[in-house]
Amino acid sequence: MLNLYVRLQVLANDEKGAAAAEYALILAIIGSAIAASALIFGDSIASVFTRASARMALITF
Repeated sequence: MLNLYVRLQVLANDEKGAAAAEYALILAIIGSAIAASALIFGDSIASVFTRASARMALITF
């Protein structure tokens, strides 16, 4: 019984899973921010690339 208690204490003090969960949470927040900015600024960015493409097509060498 004491051996089981010692094993449970070792598992309770192991913080490797907590660190992985924190990294996953950080990645989720960053991913959400990127997705939100793509939705908000998507049309503006598309128009910039469209204008740049049209101007580059006018260039003759």
